[in-house]
Amino acid sequence: MSSSYKNRIQEFKVALSEQEIDLKALRELCFSGIPCEGGIRALCWKILLNYLPLDQALWETFLTKQRDLYAQFLREMIIQPGIAKANLGVSREDVTLEDHPLNPNPDSRWNTYFKDNEVLLQIDKDVRRLYPDMAFFQRPTDFPSQLILDPQNEYETLRRRVEQTTLKAQTVNRNRSGVTNVSSPGKALNLYPSNEYEVLPNGCEAHWEVVERILFIYAKLNPGIAYVQGMNEIVGPIYYTFATDPNNQWKEHAEADTFFCFTNLMSENRDNFIKSLDDSQCGITFKMESVFSKLKEKDTELYMKLQEQNIKPQYFTFRWLTLLLSQEFLLPDVIRIWDSLFSDQERFEFLIPVCCAMLTLIRDQLLAGDFTTNMRLLQDYPISDVHAILIKAKELQDGL
Repeated sequence: MSSSYKNRIQEFKVALSEQEIDLKALRELCFSGIPCEGGIRALCWKILLNYLPLDQALWETFLTKQRDLYAQFLREMIIQPGIAKANLGVSREDVTLEDHPLNPNPDSRWNTYFKDNEVLLQIDKDVRRLYPDMAFFQRPTDFPSQLILDPQNEYETLRRRVEQTTLKAQTVNRNRSGVTNVSSPGKALNLYPSNEYEVLPNGCEAHWEVVERILFIYAKLNPGIAYVQGMNEIVGPIYYTFATDPNNQWKEHAEADTFFCFTNLMSENRDNFIKSLDDSQCGITFKMESVFSKLKEKDTELYMKLQEQNIKPQYFTFRWLTLLLSQEFLLPDVIRIWDSLFSDQERFEFLIPVCCAMLTLIRDQLLAGDFTTNMRLLQDYPISDVHAILIKAKELQDGL
């Protein structure tokens, strides 16, 4: 470890030891990258994502309250209908008479349960393949949810719930790019070959199962947006950062802390996931066009080339912007980019020059390529040096 890096770590330690965190100073430090040593990044992200209060004296009380609240969400939302009342002393037979799986009443808890299962199946399909090039998400967590796994409780694991679910009819899913997926009708849900993922023994939970629970609770609490494909790519890096914290006192609560940080992040980024807002000032279309506007301003020749080839921003910037570049780079590089995105005061404004920098750094290849070659370049971005991209983005932002 170089002396300059050691000095940088010390700068962070000093900034984070203040009784009242100086947010402006911390942002400036974080913008150039946060050290991963000692859980510094995890702590900084909790502050930058407006989770932890700036006054450290409030942390202990605040964290206890939030983590208790998350446990309450689990108790209320990951449960089969009838169990809650059964636990209150009402017999299961009485509960079943009042509300049963075939109850046609739209307010029936069973009806809600089955609707939730549709959302859960999509989440399950996405989280199981989260960062497939890494073993981390398939490995067991050191801190499985005792609330869910305790045999004394009657809460069910979502993994078990998915295994019990059968698709009764053909379902058609169309994503916002117009791609349609049709599932096979009449088959029990068996999305994954038995040898693809090792089944963990009872009492263990894989990290992907924790991410699944976070997304399911978010969908339940935010029915207006629920779950949209791609959210798993946003929660993944946050959870990974918190779940690898060397401090067990933080690591133990990675699930609850990730949930609230993800919720805060989505409150700033959710408009990208709401189709009805696509063409509004706050929607994704405006942001995609902003990338091309910035490119036109900084590199007219490259802008004209893309225009001539009819390469529209939605062909590639939709994914870049919506998923905060999480699918374009390896996880450590995504995390480094997010250091800068989270610490920028305007937050996602900086994402526009980052996308523009990615274009200008491959300008020679784009200028020489035809439509097919260029589309391949843009949909499988060739440069892995995120440091160079961020330096270029800062220059573009500063008007250099």
